[in-house]
Amino acid sequence: MPQNEIVKIKIITVGGTIDKIYFDAKSAYEVGPPNISAVLADLSLNIDYSVQSLMQKDSLEMDDEDRRIIVDCVRETEEKRIIITHGTDTMVETARTLAAVVDKTIVLTGALQPALFKTSDAMFNIGCAIAAVQTMQANVYIAMNGQIFTHD
Repeated sequence: MPQNEIVKIKIITVGGTIDKIYFDAKSAYEVGPPNISAVLADLSLNIDYSVQSLMQKDSLEMDDEDRRIIVDCVRETEEKRIIITHGTDTMVETARTLAAVVDKTIVLTGALQPALFKTSDAMFNIGCAIAAVQTMQANVYIAMNGQIFTHD
């Protein structure tokens, strides 16, 4: 990739803790709209990205049909570099399912606390995912805790 070329990245959000918000009236956390837009909004990034909210699910509630929807969305996405924000509990299962997609660099990431929390690991994990999606070869990866793992 030429040094000055701006990379186009598609960010697909499917839920998980990274997108959880606190509903005071219910005294519980629920998956809300994607928080990644708020996380990236004030940064001066030299990337062209778009965010698509595909679903808002806790990953423990995901099933094979949800994973099929994610795979179909990734296949239909014109961008070759894709980040998926996902719940950590079943992230590996979704990554394995995405291995059927070839010729794209796909990086899944998430967080142990909601992205809008000051102490969340979300910003760090998202940053790692952005670096990984730009530098890794076509395959499926997970970016968590400063490490990049292959789907297998």
